[in-house]
Amino acid sequence: MATVTILTDQPGAEISPMIYGHFAEHLGRCIYDGLWVGPESPIPNVRGIRSDIVEALRAIRIPVLRWPGGCFADEYHWQDGVGPREQRPAMLNTHWGGVTEDNSFGTHEFLDLCDQLGCEPYICGNVGSGTVREMQQWVEYLTFAGKSPMADLRRANGRDEPWPIHYFGVGNENWGCGGNMRPEYYADLYRQYQTYLRNLSGNRLFKIACGANSADYRWTEVLMEAAAPHMDGLSLHYYTVPGNWRDKGSATRFDEAEWFEVLKKTLFMDELIATHAGIMDEYDPGKRVALLVDEWGTWYRVEPGTNPGFLYQQNSLRDALAAAINFNIFHKHADRVRMANIAQTVNVLQAMVLTEGERMLLTPTYHVFEMFQVHQGATHLPVEIACDDYAFGDESIPAVHASASRDSEGAIHLSLVNVDPVNACQITLPLPGGGPTDVEGRLLTADTMQAHNAFDEPEAVTPITLTGTEVTPEAIRITLPSKAVAVVRLA
Repeated sequence: MATVTILTDQPGAEISPMIYGHFAEHLGRCIYDGLWVGPESPIPNVRGIRSDIVEALRAIRIPVLRWPGGCFADEYHWQDGVGPREQRPAMLNTHWGGVTEDNSFGTHEFLDLCDQLGCEPYICGNVGSGTVREMQQWVEYLTFAGKSPMADLRRANGRDEPWPIHYFGVGNENWGCGGNMRPEYYADLYRQYQTYLRNLSGNRLFKIACGANSADYRWTEVLMEAAAPHMDGLSLHYYTVPGNWRDKGSATRFDEAEWFEVLKKTLFMDELIATHAGIMDEYDPGKRVALLVDEWGTWYRVEPGTNPGFLYQQNSLRDALAAAINFNIFHKHADRVRMANIAQTVNVLQAMVLTEGERMLLTPTYHVFEMFQVHQGATHLPVEIACDDYAFGDESIPAVHASASRDSEGAIHLSLVNVDPVNACQITLPLPGGGPTDVEGRLLTADTMQAHNAFDEPEAVTPITLTGTEVTPEAIRITLPSKAVAVVRLA
């Protein structure tokens, strides 16, 4: 049993559409054999960009795409990825599989992809192995409309007008793969690099500093104290990892103990954001600086027989619930969290899309993005939840997780998660003084915890109409099946 009370008289912040952002790194088959097939491919494409993936991502209104990394960003030299593709120098992708990167997908291709998707680009610059001048010249190449060496190079490479570039990250994971730096050292580097990221030709950059690894609260403290006036956003990375980093568990072959562990660890995102945001509040009480969770998601062992450096994993109903819980948490903290980027969009980690040659499938996580898109740009409404716990062994977590928002037309959308893999939950929504009478919803669930979409069964987990709702003058009652995600519209 559960009671979910929507506090309609206490509206909060707008839920930024950027919370539903994505991340595409030069890693495994995310770019190559994923988003990019090349213009000569028999797979339908537009200028080398795979058309069915673009269509699928446009359907969930992808708002922003982060590129080129990730760890790859801090060994990427952008000038190697412009000009005639056949003349671009190759490089070794030392982080991800030790494969040769031919740089056929570079700045122009990425921004063409963003144009086709109708989303904003988020570019991550190289601090770890790059230079201030290199990053400054990239911004000039991208955004300057006048005559200059970099603007002239852009024109020579086929693009006359500059691109509107808003989001620009100064390095990635500089506490680790981006240089193994101390926060004091990175803070000084950030101040230096961002100085030379100019606002050119009317373009205004949103400068993003590399933030903490999970619960490294000292990193946030140092960065905010030393550099808050010079940044627009501060990133945060947190992955839900069952087991440990050496043995992460399987994406599809797991028992209830591992089901419980993943969902419990996913819930830690709430405490993590609250603590980092509290530190940010000390230095930025007006909340000018955004917190960007620009890498998040589940991380398991790679699928058997695949390159361990390619991070290819399946995606089950469990991942759909983890994604829904994360979104509910991001909504709750929408006053500070103004972007999030799931890792990653195609064929890597908690992907939206998996491909196998010409075939493509949508994962359960994709369907959560599609169902939850009604929250994009809506006003957050706090919820109070009184529910039974889901207990496993000596531990327990709340059985129900939820968030709500009101859209521009006045309709309320309520997202619900039942984490209990065995028991359905009867949910009551009180309506003091009357309330919505038009109730409709959609449901994502399956018969087993391990259910997932495979190429021979691509619709094993797909949304259906939510049934079993009852409306009275006093309350709305919803029967939420076990291991389920639902989005309900109240009008």
